[in-house]
Amino acid sequence: MANPTAAPGSGTRSLWRDPERCYRAVASRDARFDGQFIVAVRTTGIYCRPSCPAVTPKSENVRFYPTSAAAQTSGFRACRRCLPDAVPGSPEWNVRADLAARAMRLIGDGTVEREGVPGLARRLGYSERQLGRVLGTEVGAGPLALARAHRAHSARLLIELSAMPFADIAFAAGFASVRQFNDTIREVFDRTPTALRGGAKRGPGPAGDEAGPGVRLTLRLPFRPPFDAEGTLAFFAHRAVPGVESVTRTGGGITAYGRTLRLPHGSATVRLEPADGHVRCALLLADVRDLGSAVARVRRLLDLDADPVAVGRALGADPALAPVVTATPGIRVPGAVDGVELGIRAMLGQQVSVAAARTAAARLATELGDRLPLPGGTGPDALTTVFPGATVIAERGHEVLRGPRRRVESILAFAATVASGDLELHVGCDPGQLREELLALPGIGPWTADYVLMRMLGTPDVLLTGDLVLRKGAAALGLPDDVAGLTEAARGWRPWRSYAGMYLWRASALSTPETPKEKAKIR
Repeated sequence: MANPTAAPGSGTRSLWRDPERCYRAVASRDARFDGQFIVAVRTTGIYCRPSCPAVTPKSENVRFYPTSAAAQTSGFRACRRCLPDAVPGSPEWNVRADLAARAMRLIGDGTVEREGVPGLARRLGYSERQLGRVLGTEVGAGPLALARAHRAHSARLLIELSAMPFADIAFAAGFASVRQFNDTIREVFDRTPTALRGGAKRGPGPAGDEAGPGVRLTLRLPFRPPFDAEGTLAFFAHRAVPGVESVTRTGGGITAYGRTLRLPHGSATVRLEPADGHVRCALLLADVRDLGSAVARVRRLLDLDADPVAVGRALGADPALAPVVTATPGIRVPGAVDGVELGIRAMLGQQVSVAAARTAAARLATELGDRLPLPGGTGPDALTTVFPGATVIAERGHEVLRGPRRRVESILAFAATVASGDLELHVGCDPGQLREELLALPGIGPWTADYVLMRMLGTPDVLLTGDLVLRKGAAALGLPDDVAGLTEAARGWRPWRSYAGMYLWRASALSTPETPKEKAKIR
């Protein structure tokens, strides 16, 4: 018999297909399952998160769905008490690399609102009919229904956190009309927009439009505990580019991280501050239509949808990894908000120290980056610049880039390929295909290609066995430090080898200080 308290991430790939296990999670109000599936109650017509505090319904009266959109398509509305959409997203869409998972990531990024279902299908390389059939089978709803749920969630945030007129919110969230907006809000939340705003609980700090350009919003981004916030912020702080990123230190520790964002409709800034059970996210958006994209990208940046319990259980079963897993629970794989920036910075960091790579990226940003049209603070930690895009780097990068000629030419070729549209970098890319396309470019080897997959796509099963510092960490834990031996030892870490790599990097840092040559390999 299955363990009734088995953690998410164990067992079958799609938890919602196992009604007995789902019902046990609901009966125990296990918050670890929030976001893993939706429970709908036929007698009340509402859908909830598994940990909803309401009286547990009888098993014969419940149905389980993989997404809120699937429950909404079946005629259920969101529970007012547990707010089932205000939970971490399912880690399944990051673990999987199939069509359904890649589509879910693009829909979460707002692709349907910007490009329609035809644009979504084109990015994925499938027909609209094929895409609809796969999503209907895998997640219980088609792309339009999933995008509708995404719009409803963005609209709810704007209703509750801003003072924007409802008509402005309707079009900002992607609705075709105010009537469609009103109807959807009533159908999904069983409340009018006015009632939602009246019942909103505002947190501390600014929570809506303030004087000055742009729209300010402060959100709470939930995560599944444990969360190694200190280690995650330290990763970004070590690589922070002045003007593009900022780091707040208090009492010797890193308490907040900020950066500029290049979004589909304009620029933005974000300040991220870990708190109890959530990350406080202060956004300043040039265009409020980018709210959904900004939230999705920030969540990927911090890997907030990860299932740390499943990762820790799997990796902690290895006696060699167990000590570092126990010492640092909840480690995350740092993501990226822009594939071009990540690729350029990874190439800038080839065979040089982290400090040298940071200096080169700062020079590129200062000379070619876009000046931020929003207030980004003052002083040395001010956010002033959006990292340059592929087109300007391809056209003017030769004026700024320094170092070996071959590396400069490789960076320019990479930027030109992206600018021409011959290489697409987005969260819906197929990992295997993208890896082949990257390796076909000059100056990009397996380490750089895998690093981009790990951080841009959030691929959970990439181990950078060619990384000197990672191999040093392996040696510190008594593991083989040669490529073949480490590859063999890592077989039992699947499908979490990206997280294992983060633990090996951590083990290296805890052993002895890196040499300049070793530092050059950490990106």
